[in-house]
Amino acid sequence: MTDWEYMRLALQIASAVEGRTWPNPMVGAVVVKEGRIVGMGAHLRAGEPHAEVHALHMAGEQAKGGTLYVTLEPCSHFGKTPPCANLVIDAGIARVVIAMLDPNPLVAGRGAERIRHAGIEVETGLLEEEAMRMNEVWLTNIKQHRPFVWMKAAMTLDGKIAASGGDSKWISHEATRNEVHKLRNLANAILVGSGTVLADDPLLTTRLPHGGRNPLRVVLDSRLRIPETAQVLSPDAPTLVVCGQQTDQEKADRLSKRGIEVLQLELQADRIPLRRLLTELQRRGVALLLVEGGGEVHGSFLQAGLVDKVTMYVAPKLIGGSGPTPVMGSGFPLMRDAVELDNLTVETIGNDFAISGYPKEKGK
Repeated sequence: MTDWEYMRLALQIASAVEGRTWPNPMVGAVVVKEGRIVGMGAHLRAGEPHAEVHALHMAGEQAKGGTLYVTLEPCSHFGKTPPCANLVIDAGIARVVIAMLDPNPLVAGRGAERIRHAGIEVETGLLEEEAMRMNEVWLTNIKQHRPFVWMKAAMTLDGKIAASGGDSKWISHEATRNEVHKLRNLANAILVGSGTVLADDPLLTTRLPHGGRNPLRVVLDSRLRIPETAQVLSPDAPTLVVCGQQTDQEKADRLSKRGIEVLQLELQADRIPLRRLLTELQRRGVALLLVEGGGEVHGSFLQAGLVDKVTMYVAPKLIGGSGPTPVMGSGFPLMRDAVELDNLTVETIGNDFAISGYPKEKGK
């Protein structure tokens, strides 16, 4: 096997625990001695040993003189666990191949430098782009100090998310809806606007054959309009209702007594301040926010430049009429202002298509 193949294996090991390591990144490690894999490991969850620890423990004495392939630079500081850089040195590893350096200011190249200073050969950058993509959520948390925002919607081939009369069940097929529940299982929070609650009365839980994790349900409701009987206020999952400061305080108090958190923020132009909201969500432990709309909410996030990834599920149906679309709001005045997606992927799910991409930075 080649360096590329060993690093690819380390990435696969890391990705097996996707969505479960927050606030830490996903990391995989492989130890190779004389062409044989003698140790493998992944970081499973925060507070537990890092990937290098598991891999080196499995390798034991065979690690001496071997090569360590790791998807992220070994740490060099004491946190909840000791520095992995020291462990690599003490194990007698002869060569370390690192996919990407750690942007965390507590590490930021120091781990690789400490290992190199001990006389160990260090190479960096192998499959770096893949490693960064795998940890795109964590990188956004670290660099931008907010959750990664993933916007998704289901629409017909002619761009409608509901019929002109408001009916939206179901645009996509069952297999596609199952994929959406897989996304919810990865997310820490799922967000909709009050319009979606009033129109569809969604439960917003994860419903997979094997169960799954219910994310925090976040409802943007500046005027606190949603009924107290709404399914999103059920005890099936935690709920955060975000409204303005000038609202029905008695209703807010009733919701609070039911265990529903009500966050009252000062509105900006009669709207919830999204950047402030994202700061509040990160403070509550949200790394990945799944924004499920509707169109007004999607438009607000896009115009604020706060969308990191977009997935559109397109059903081969034509409904016509004047029904709502995935992105509404005031829109951009000129075509050159449109949000252009890059790094596109197109996947077929039954008869539906899933189109995903990343908004390009302006000027690039």
